[in-house]
Amino acid sequence: MTPTMLLPRPDSVASGNGMFPLDTSTGITAPGELAPTARWLQSVLRPATGLPLPVTGMATPTPDGSTLALDLDPDLPAEGYRLTCGPGGVTITGGDTAGVFYGCQALRQLLPPQIYRAAEAAGVRWEVPYGNIEDSPRFRWRGTMLDVARHFMPKHGVLRFLDLLAMHRINTLHLHLTDDQGWRVEILRHPRLTEVGSWRRESQLGAAPDAPNDGRPHGGYYTQDDLREIVAYAAQRHITVVPEIDVPGHSQAAIAAYPGLGVRGELLETSPRWGINTNILNAEESTLRFFLGVFDEVMDLFPGPFIGIGGDECPTEQWDADPRTQELIRERGLAGSKELQAWFLGRIGAHVAARGRRVFGWDEILEGDVPEGIAVASWRGMTGARTAARRGYDVVSCPDDQAYLDYRQSELEREPIPFAVPLTLADAYGFDPVPDGLTGDEAARILGGQANVWTEHMDSPRTVDYYVFPRLCAIAEVLWSRGERDFDDFLVRLRTHLARLDALGVEYRREDGPRPWQTRPGIPGKPATRADWAELIDGLVASIKV
Repeated sequence: MTPTMLLPRPDSVASGNGMFPLDTSTGITAPGELAPTARWLQSVLRPATGLPLPVTGMATPTPDGSTLALDLDPDLPAEGYRLTCGPGGVTITGGDTAGVFYGCQALRQLLPPQIYRAAEAAGVRWEVPYGNIEDSPRFRWRGTMLDVARHFMPKHGVLRFLDLLAMHRINTLHLHLTDDQGWRVEILRHPRLTEVGSWRRESQLGAAPDAPNDGRPHGGYYTQDDLREIVAYAAQRHITVVPEIDVPGHSQAAIAAYPGLGVRGELLETSPRWGINTNILNAEESTLRFFLGVFDEVMDLFPGPFIGIGGDECPTEQWDADPRTQELIRERGLAGSKELQAWFLGRIGAHVAARGRRVFGWDEILEGDVPEGIAVASWRGMTGARTAARRGYDVVSCPDDQAYLDYRQSELEREPIPFAVPLTLADAYGFDPVPDGLTGDEAARILGGQANVWTEHMDSPRTVDYYVFPRLCAIAEVLWSRGERDFDDFLVRLRTHLARLDALGVEYRREDGPRPWQTRPGIPGKPATRADWAELIDGLVASIKV
């Protein structure tokens, strides 16, 4: 079978002559543990085909044996699958339930692209080519970080985004839930976090330091029931949601709600400006207790193994100038503000570990003592990934110049709000989560990688579409596939895949650049050259402890 799908690239493909037609006699059979996957498959095949596709147990196949059969085979690898198609139907066998789900995604991609439409598509022959595909992923962490703090994405947009991630075999959604510009998770014991911190009076319009504000209020948050729904919806698609509560920096929204959390105790507003903010949390035991309570509620909502604690971009000017903070540093026997940050994060890490979870934090954490059991998100190039792996920590690689999907997509002047260096489709396809120079044991510490979607300049889901796709298609293939990569071959398969995105209504960036409505004329950006950016990143990682 020659695959018509973009993802995954099959490790082995055997072709045969013939096509299996889906028709009114076709049913879906599955053992009990695969019933949810069978129902999901039915739900995505029915709208466009108009076929009933009844779901039955393995013991009660359709009378004529014309089936889509789902099964398990423990000899297959985790998340791996085998798809076989012949005159009797299609059989999808997985090493686990996730593998069966990915085999079902492959089946969808073997059908005409109209299968992704939400209403019956007339005049389409619903046929699957005969043959066999076996495949399994290279990495177990295949992620995307979505920043919902800078611009809030309503729940229905997040659910749609999860469907798009699942389509691309992404299995981790890292939700950046809090920042200076917004607090997006309901915390029952501290209601002002959302009453005050979930909205701001206006937003910065553009990336330049002197960019104006837009004068338009922005806000929103997820109730705890919303988040339970998001987590359950993701789990049905074999996606783990990793929440992030960013501390002790990036915390002005929390300080606006509860001024006693700040160093100076002054009244602040939820920040209307982008960039690194000097207003950070104080280091009192009361503030630590406040956030331990926050993390308790977050852990109750998110059952996955990892809990994000941030730790990034925390300027210490306020701590350095504050007599009370300096007194706390001396009382705790610490050498200075960097050790104080490590102490603060270490206390949270110990609390998270006591609940049987692991902390997930940005690579600035490597500048001090590291909480036990941490996984490090290496974003400032690959220095953090290399250092963390050599020090025995697990790593998720997300280097900014290869995986930050808010960066401009070309040198074209009409790119919207052009920020940082160009990160082209080819750059995204060239991403490799494993840095050079690691031993085999060190390389095994690389859990995988993720794309990061920071939303300062993405104020709607359709704008997120433009920045994310098709670059996420390239990164998804990188995280799934093994072996040599051929960008020209990828482009051929991508053009087929774009028809699927069209059917779903994804407003991706076209190969020749943005459409007129995707531009943002007159709004200043902040572009940089590769050389200048590399010098900046080198300076940022100079404090990482080797």
